[in-house]
Formats: sequence, C-alpha cells, structure tokens
Amino acid sequence: MMESGVPLCSTCGEPVGLSSADKEEVFVACQGCNYPLCSACLEDEVREGRESCLRCGEPYVRNVTEKATEESSNHEASGVRLRTAGHVHDHQENGGHVRNSSSLSMVESEVNGESGNPLWKNRVDSWMEKKSKKKTSKKAEKAQIPVEQQMEDQESPEAGQPLSRIIPLSPNKLTPYRAVIIMRLIVLGLFFNYRVTNPVDSAYGLWLTSVICEIWFAVSWVLDQFPKWSPINRQTYIDRLSARYEKEGEESHLAPVDFFVSTVDPLKEPPLITGNTVLSILSVDYPVEKVSCYVSDDGSSMLTFESLVETAEFARKWVPFCKKYSIEPRTPEFYFSQKIDYLKDKIQPSFVKERRAMKRDYEEYKVRINALVAKAQKTPEEGWIMQDGTPWPGNNPRDHPGMIQVFLGHSGAHDIEGNELPRLVYVSREKRPGYQHHKKAGAMNALVRVSAILTNAPYILNLDCDHYVNNSKAVREAMCFMMDPEVCRDVCYVQFPQRFDGIDRSDRYANRNIVFFDVNMKGLDGIQGPVYVGTGCVFNRQAMYGYGPPSLPVLPKSSFCSSFCCCCRRSKKAPDDQNDVYRDARREDLDSAIFNLKEINNYDEYERSQLISQTSFEKTFGQSSVFIESTLMEYGGVPESANPSTLINEAIHVISCGYEEKTHWGKEIGWIYGSVTEDILTGFKMHCRGWRSIYCMPSRPAFKGSAPINLSDRLHQVLRWALGSVEIFLSRHCPLWYGYGGGRLKWLQRLAYINTIVYPFTSLPLIAYCSLPAICLLTGKFIIPTLSNIASVWFLGLFISIILTSVLELRWSGVGIEDWWRNEQFWVIGGVSAHLFAVFQGFLKMLAGIDTNFTVTAKATDDTDFGELYVFKWTTVLIPPTTILVVNFVGVVAGFSDALNNGYESWGPLFGKVFFALWVILHLYPFLKGLMGRQNRTPTIVVLWSVLLASVFSLLWVKIDPFISNSAAAKSENCASINC
Repeated sequence: MMESGVPLCSTCGEPVGLSSADKEEVFVACQGCNYPLCSACLEDEVREGRESCLRCGEPYVRNVTEKATEESSNHEASGVRLRTAGHVHDHQENGGHVRNSSSLSMVESEVNGESGNPLWKNRVDSWMEKKSKKKTSKKAEKAQIPVEQQMEDQESPEAGQPLSRIIPLSPNKLTPYRAVIIMRLIVLGLFFNYRVTNPVDSAYGLWLTSVICEIWFAVSWVLDQFPKWSPINRQTYIDRLSARYEKEGEESHLAPVDFFVSTVDPLKEPPLITGNTVLSILSVDYPVEKVSCYVSDDGSSMLTFESLVETAEFARKWVPFCKKYSIEPRTPEFYFSQKIDYLKDKIQPSFVKERRAMKRDYEEYKVRINALVAKAQKTPEEGWIMQDGTPWPGNNPRDHPGMIQVFLGHSGAHDIEGNELPRLVYVSREKRPGYQHHKKAGAMNALVRVSAILTNAPYILNLDCDHYVNNSKAVREAMCFMMDPEVCRDVCYVQFPQRFDGIDRSDRYANRNIVFFDVNMKGLDGIQGPVYVGTGCVFNRQAMYGYGPPSLPVLPKSSFCSSFCCCCRRSKKAPDDQNDVYRDARREDLDSAIFNLKEINNYDEYERSQLISQTSFEKTFGQSSVFIESTLMEYGGVPESANPSTLINEAIHVISCGYEEKTHWGKEIGWIYGSVTEDILTGFKMHCRGWRSIYCMPSRPAFKGSAPINLSDRLHQVLRWALGSVEIFLSRHCPLWYGYGGGRLKWLQRLAYINTIVYPFTSLPLIAYCSLPAICLLTGKFIIPTLSNIASVWFLGLFISIILTSVLELRWSGVGIEDWWRNEQFWVIGGVSAHLFAVFQGFLKMLAGIDTNFTVTAKATDDTDFGELYVFKWTTVLIPPTTILVVNFVGVVAGFSDALNNGYESWGPLFGKVFFALWVILHLYPFLKGLMGRQNRTPTIVVLWSVLLASVFSLLWVKIDPFISNSAAAKSENCASINC
C-alpha cells in the first residue's frame, strides 16, 4: 500500500520511496526542482550517462550518482534485458502468452525501454543522435568509396533532381475561368435581388418555395466551385527515383510498402476477383523484399482462406512470368481477356509458348476456385472441417478467435525459378458477441497493427478487393512524392483516381465519376490535397498514428479578446512571453496524447514530462510493447528487441476484439469510426492536423475496379455514401465546427469538406423544385412575374455564366461534354432518390437509434454484354423520382389541354412552364430508361405506386389549392350561392 504523501515516480509510476539514510524523508533525486524519480530509475539514468535532472538541468544528488557509478561496473545494462527476456521466455514455456505476465513486467516493457529509459525520451534522444550518426556515416562512406566512383556519382545528373514537379494550368485557361466565376457570382447577386424584391402575389407560396430552393442551390454551387479555384497537374519521374535509390550492384533503398486488401462475404465478393487483386499486388514492379500483402477476411470464411492458398500457389508461376515479359496489366483475368495484339513489343521467341502455358494454368486455377465456391454454397450442419480434421475456427463469423496465416515471403515458398516472393498474410480478427467491431474501419485498423508487428513498412497502400493494380509501376509513382525530401515532409497520403472496367459505353448512371476525379480532385490538389476516397491510396504510416507533420502552420499569436482589449476583460492572466503563447495554442494538441517527433523538440523539459505523465502510450495505442515500439520507428522496420518466435502471438493479441477498448483507436489514430464513409472522416482528421495530400494521375491508370451499372445497385451505392455524409454532419467531426483550434485546415479545403457533408440535404429543395413545373402547369400559376427588360438581362446573364463556367471547366480539365452531362443528370437522379432516403435514415439512426435498411431484390438476369444494366431490382428508393416523372408528364398534358381550350393568349405563359418541366424530364431521362429495361416494360408495382401517389397528390391539390387568391375564392363562393 502506498504511503500517504509519497509522490509517484515519473518514469515507472511506482512510489519514489523514502530516503535510505533515515527512512523518514521522501527520497529526492534533484534538490533543485524535487523532480519525482525513484532510486532505481535514477540509477538507470546515471548508468546511461545522464547525470542531470530532466526538468531543471541541475545535477542529481551526488551520493546516489556515485553509488550508481560503482554498481554499474558490477551490473551491465544487458543484465536488465536478460532478466526481462528470461522472465518472458519462462512464462511462454509454461504455456502462457506474453500479455498474461505480471503487471510489473508489462509496465517495464511498455513504459520503459530496454535500458530503463522512458520511450518518449528514447525517441527524442535517438532522433537527436540520428542526425550526428547520419553525418558521420556519410563521411565514413564517402571516405571508403574510391575517388573514381565518387566522381561517377557526382556526374549522374538524375540522382539529385526532383522526383516530381507541379504543372500549373496555362493562364490562357485559368484566367478566363476565374473571371467567369466572379462574373457569375455578381450576376447571382443581381438575380436574387430581383427575385426577392419582385414577389408573385397570385402564387406567393410557389414563389417563396422557389426562392428558398434557388438560394440553397447557389450556396451549394459556391461550396462546390471555389475549392476548384487553383487546379494543378503533376508529373513524376520514375527514372530519377531509380537513379537515386536503385544503383546497379547495390541493395535497393526504396521504402517498403504494406498492401491492405479487405473482404467480407466471398459469396458477394467473388474469391476469383479477390485472388486477381492479390496476384496483381504480388507482381508489382517493386523489390520483392519491400512488398507485403495483407488480406483481411472480416467474414472468417474458410472459402476465402482456401482461395488464398490456391492463389499463393498460382503466384509462384504468375509472378515470374509477369516480370520476365513486363506484361500489363498484371492481373490474369483482365490480361487474358483484353482484345489487343499481345505479340506487340514482345521479341522473346519463347513468349508465345509460355503465354499459352500460363493461360492454361490460369484456367485450371479458375476451375479450382470455382469448385471451392460451388462447394461453399451449402454449409454443413457440423461446420467446415480443415484438411487435418480439426473444425474451422471461423465457423461462426460473429464468434471466433483471431487467425493469421503467412504465405510466401522470405521464409515461405519461392517461385518456380527459386526467387523470393512478396509476403502474403491472411488475417481474420477476433470477433465476440457484445463487442463493437466497426465494420471496414475496424478491419483496416486491425491490419495496421498486424502489419506493424510483422513488417512495419513506413507506407501503407489500401485497395478494395475488386480493385486491382493496373499499372505495375504505381507504387513507384507514389514513391516519387513520398521519398522526395523536398515534398514528403508534410504529405500524409497520395491518392490515385478510381477507374473502372465493365461500364456501359454511354455510362448511363455516371459510374465513372469523371467530373469528380478529373475536376474536383485536381482543384483540391492545388489547396491542401484531395480527399481520401477509400481505395487506391498510399499512406504515410506516421500520419495514421496521429502524429502531426514536421512543419506545422504558424499558430495565431493572439486571441479574439486581444483585439478588443479595451472593451472586455480577460478572465485569465495574459501570457508573459512568446513561449507561453506558443504553449497555450498547442494545449489542445497536448491533450490528444499524440505528439510529433520533430515538434517535440520545441517543448521544454517540463512540458515533455507533463505530456507523458498525463497520458501514456498504452491509453493511446493499446497494451502491446512491440506495437508501441514500432510506432516510434519513423522509417519502419521490425524493432530489434522483438523476438521473432513471438511475433505471431503478439500479432494475434493486437487483433483481439477487446484490444481497442479505452484507447484512441478510431478516435484519433487509424481509420476513424463514426460513419459508414470512414474514408472522408479519416482524411479530414489528417488535414486538420496540418498534413497535406497529393493527387497522382499517371498516364496509365494505376488501379482499376468494378462498379455497379444496375440502376438500383447504383442508387444504393450512392445512398450509402450520402448516409455517411449525414452521419458526419451529425457528429462532433462536422467540418462546420471541428478543427478550428490549430488553424491548420485551409479555408477552401474546409469548404470542400463542408460540401461533402451537406450535399445530401440538397435533396429536399431539389424535390420541391422538380415538383414546381407540374404544380404550375396544373394550377395555371408561375413562380416568376411578368419579365421586364432588366429582368430579362439578369436571367440571360445567369444562363450564359452557367454555360461559360461549364465550358471553361471542361476546357482546362479535358473532360468530355457527354461525361459532364451524365454527371448533371445523375446529380438530379440521386438527389431526388438516394440522397433523400439518406437524410431520413441518417436522422433516424443518429437521433433515434433506428437503423433502417433498404433491401434490394433481383427480379431478372441477363447473360449478354452489359446485361446487368437492364436488370430491374425493386427498391423503395425508386418511388420519388418515378412520382416526379409521372406528375410532370401529367402537368405537360394538362398544360397543353388548357392552352388549347383558352386560345392563343395562353400559349405565351405556357412556354416557360413547359420548358421548366422538360428540364426536369431530361435530367431524369436515364432513370426513365432504367425503369423501362431492355423490353421497354416497367414493373407493375412501380406504375401502381407512382400513379397512386400522383393521383392522390392531384386530388388533394384540387381540393385544397393553397395558391388561389382570396378574391378568386370569394368570387367562386358567391357564384355558387347565386347558382349562376
């Protein structure tokens, strides 16, 4: 039991104890500041040569230092390590795990380093020593290299040149574009001035509704347009990268990369597709010892595991074939299916023979995979049995232990030519009832920890299971930014655009997202970088751990009150000097328990000790000494203190279901929880810390994937994205109010993030606006009064500015007009369907705790080309746009009938209303084609629902007619009473 009034040691957390002289006074290591340090930790400090106080710099108590010096001759530092290692080893021999050892040994291993020093202090000291060692090593290496070779290295011009460059847009394209944006903003102001000051008294409700919708559309345009103010292009130089880090006859100095692939249900995500993705990763154009591929099976499926076994075996033939003949793409399914001349640029006479043999081997591989899939269609009652006769541990996907299996790699099977292959690791994290597993984000965080234990590459590249490596040099493209000292200092990730296979030629539902990836993302690259889109992204592992960039933006030196000091009084005393201001501005970051290696040197000794004493590494990263040590290794690599024989056991431990409890995982580090679109949230947190990202668009697409071309599947995909945005809007991470403290998120970047979370709410005014044409046609009213000459100028100017903005945007981005029009159409289709349901589902989920799922049921299939495009799947998301179409068709018919009955004078007002209705119908035309299908037949259920809703709406409108004037109502009542 701890004595009353005895402080705790700042290093080990134990009571400092009493003085050995009289056993009455508390032990004091430093007479200057009374820094709390026990005698054991003080002796360790002195043995390591640190004889001054950590806080004040004064020398420690003399008699203690002399005692420690005498004891150091009898006890070497290795004795501590041997004792700790022996304790763990003995415990393992008794059948226990390292984590089940005593709490004392756990504290020793996690709070202190091998030599007894605090981990944070080791980190600072090692960083300070690293610079001097680098200088010394460079001088020594230069002395050992012959003079002739030194001159050859100096004569290589490519080695010292930058690995990438920014290509700004031509002023001839950018200046007119910006001028039109400003002109459009001015015209919008004049337009709204006219609209607000000229109400329509005969249809005040319609007018007010239209003005509110138009104001919301204008705000949405501003949020979308201004982040595209400074678009840029980039160019990489892979040859310079090789010249700098891959010299002939020497070991490659390229940075290692860990690939992450996630999958859940092999029946929905075919193992053959996942296998092709893995094969494309294993055969990338990169040193094999630098590549590791981790596959997360979040469904604990034996089918996925056995498919990975077959994939690893086939990789022994496929990888050397790809590298021998430099084929592209390096995924067999798409390589053998492409309709090109595969003999082009292939001069080896053996290529044709080996290609035929490889294609035959791949067909056999497909037969084996398909046989496994067919076998897995029906699960045995007793569950799956492995080849050795033991039950498969993951028979219950919601209650199973963690599983890890390492294939290939340095100690695994080699290829058929005897060469080493990249490491392939199967991971299925532990799941137990009663734990929150956080879906994909939780699975990715588990991979972060497993990879840190086994390989700990400084960079992470994540891919969806249906996205394969289309460009074998994609990793080198990313390394041109990550390994360039002039660029990489504050880069958290490099994002590649998503490209897709198997989409219909017209891209009916804008599956390619060309406008977003080729326009919006280029604009963001000129500010603070593109948003993270969930796949095809190379991360800096240090950024995933929550560390800030080496060079942070300058923080504000004064508060709001400082500028109005004469009008208000401060409740706190003003800081006395510049250091206090600097310290107070960073107080919020200190509380996050995450600090930066380069930034920690700015703190004084007291702040450093306070930082560690307030919050420990365990509360941040979890209880794993091996993992914590790996987080401190800025350049990656497995810690030297790690025992290779226990790494797998430690990896199993870090994927246990309870590991993340009471830690910062998913809150401040790793993939962030709280939204189904964890990608947006994760990138937003990094940008708030001061990091920037880079958009890389190589001439050959880096990665390609598949996208749903069916209408219902596409709408449900958009529904999921919009739901994630609503969840972020209702969370504490909303960009409207999060991340202002440090001033590290640029304002245009914040506007872009605000746009990503508020766009689903545009569905409400959009549905109202799309319904206005039908209402106007049915009632004979209109939302615009009789136009004057000046009003015609404002309307004409607005339409011209909209057209010019789009044309100039297409000019600098290179996007085709068809892609732009498809994007505009699906903006309306998604807005009146999926986005509306996402808003209601998001509020039900976040506020009421009701999780509503919209299921999709297939009704037909088609085996022809793009047959999935014509498959109809019933879903409630289809009802609102179908109703809008029916109502507008009814309105057009009613408008023409009224014009025919009323004569020539009614044709003029009819033109504006019909144009308005046709605008809606043209935007919903792809949706109408999707309803009709290949046979131009719409399912009866859709017709019934739509006609029913349209009829009820029309009858209620005739009965209520809220837009009729009071005089007209009185006149109709008088007429009825007179019985005229």
